[in-house]
Amino acid sequence: MASAFSRFRGDIEDDLEEQLARLTKELSTLKKSLGKRSAVAYDDARDTASEIYGDLWERFSDALPLVRKRARAAEQVARDNPAMAVVVGLVVVGLLATMVARK
Repeated sequence: MASAFSRFRGDIEDDLEEQLARLTKELSTLKKSLGKRSAVAYDDARDTASEIYGDLWERFSDALPLVRKRARAAEQVARDNPAMAVVVGLVVVGLLATMVARK
């Protein structure tokens, strides 16, 4: 009786070892597949980010001279009217403080 039990136990251990070997192999295959997919996804994301950066740079570089011109004009107005510049600055700070306090 003991030999039949030990033979049965041996069969179960062999089956478990086979299952474990299959699962290990399947896990290895899944890891490789995931690695390939994540590399492709990374490349796609990098390409998309590069395109977006290029588009933004083109638009920003085209608008940069106008922004500089407007900033110089605003600076001149602030120099000509310092009291008004202080009032506008305080209003902007107050609006920002209100927006932060609401959140």
